[in-house]
Amino acid sequence: MPGRARVEKREEMTMSQRRGGIISLHLNGEVYDAKGSFSYNLGRPLREAIMGADGPHGFKEIPQVGFIEGAITDRVGLDLDKLVTLKGATVTLELANGKVIVLRDAYYAGEGTGTTEEGEVPVRFEGKAEEV
Repeated sequence: MPGRARVEKREEMTMSQRRGGIISLHLNGEVYDAKGSFSYNLGRPLREAIMGADGPHGFKEIPQVGFIEGAITDRVGLDLDKLVTLKGATVTLELANGKVIVLRDAYYAGEGTGTTEEGEVPVRFEGKAEEV
């Protein structure tokens, strides 16, 4: 089956080249309808230069919170009150390139405002982040 092997190799190469696109968002194991572009931050310290009159003297580190942010599509079974009061949760964002970003002990940090045109609900979750 040389043809089949060639097709499988081509599919494998395509998957290894995929950088963006399809994502999956899970809150405490439940899949939500992720929409559009998401942002995330692992919450590592932000470094800023300490400047003197003669140039840079070094840097300082400022703490950052880990987060996952984007938008989901509203649906009949989505409990918005439960969503916006969420705390102590595990939030998982699976990226198109195979990476997985996990927030532990996460909480909802958004405004809780939705839009009607496409049933969009912006979401932001903050917590202890890691890439697995």
